[in-house]
Amino acid sequence: MYNLEMEFTKSLIKGKLIKRYKRFFADVQLTKEVVTAHCPNTGSMKGLLDEGNDVYVLPNNDPKRKLKYGLEIIKTRKNLVGVNTHMANRIAQHALENNLIKELKNCDLIKPEVFFNKETRFDFLIEKNKQKSFVEVKNVTLFRNKDTAEFPDAVTARGTKHLLTLIDAIKKGYKSYLLFLVQIQNMEKFKIAKDVDAEYYKNYLIAKKAGVNFLAYRCDISSKKIFIDKKLKIIDEWL
Repeated sequence: MYNLEMEFTKSLIKGKLIKRYKRFFADVQLTKEVVTAHCPNTGSMKGLLDEGNDVYVLPNNDPKRKLKYGLEIIKTRKNLVGVNTHMANRIAQHALENNLIKELKNCDLIKPEVFFNKETRFDFLIEKNKQKSFVEVKNVTLFRNKDTAEFPDAVTARGTKHLLTLIDAIKKGYKSYLLFLVQIQNMEKFKIAKDVDAEYYKNYLIAKKAGVNFLAYRCDISSKKIFIDKKLKIIDEWL
């Protein structure tokens, strides 16, 4: 899907969204036909699914796949939004390996998908100057005003569990980071969507006080490539 420079390996095809249904499917109007694309995002996709939105799909020739297109990008309210949640960790790993995240530069070790305990696996274990840190990545696709990205877009018990486990990791000598990966053009700020999940917001504040490091970085998105390009200010407007 992507090469090492985070460019799409095939040209994306532009279409119009008809509907998304059963979580995994999206009907898309291309120039000459309507196709069903795989939707690689099982979340609510709040604010993204208006009929007629421009979308970009990635064709595939894999005979093992029933669907010959995958939904990659939706354009809504003039912004491109990367909706393939499976690519979030690859984008983050590319950023770690290329020192695109200021706070996590020059790692001696970058190891993806490492178990902290029997129940929880974090997205990355990194090491720098003999200090080991866990990094958890959250994909962000929600925005309700022109320049502020938000997370979560639905109640997330799993997300709350990760916050509490990152606190546990600190108690055992690790540093803990949570990276909000904003796959939305033109965002300048980030905040927790308290009205969507008040429990997550409460535990976010607890984790912040306990020493979990929260980072928000925006992606540069086009129909050619996608990669991390800018740190965003995190605002806690309900404090």
